[in-house]
Amino acid sequence: MSQQRSFHRTDRVSAQLRRELGTLVRQAVQEYGIPSVSVSDVEVTRDLAHAKVYVIALQSGRSQEAVKALRELSKELRHRLAQVVRMRHVPELNFLYDDSVDRGERIDALLRGVAADTGADLGGDSDGDSTPGS
Repeated sequence: MSQQRSFHRTDRVSAQLRRELGTLVRQAVQEYGIPSVSVSDVEVTRDLAHAKVYVIALQSGRSQEAVKALRELSKELRHRLAQVVRMRHVPELNFLYDDSVDRGERIDALLRGVAADTGADLGGDSDGDSTPGS
């Protein structure tokens, strides 16, 4: 049963850290002139010692610059985080670029290319049944 509780606890901690880090990262972007990023997800280890903080860059070309700057600020952001969350031990923060949006855009572009080559329409919500009213 304790394993079930710890799973829920890590989910709650991840959600709380995602909210708080979203605010802190937004402040850091303004304060330090970091390329604009948004926190998309936070994954906390079961022992709550480490957190992977996934960020999405609004300018994908400057994503590496933004992640590098956040990594350099990680100790300061962790300290600020400790001031706003009620945790005995605030996890170490590891900032990573979330490339899921980029991958989704690449897949979408590939699908559009296939549709253009074949003349198919891939934009609908078709479930394979093209008969109207069925």
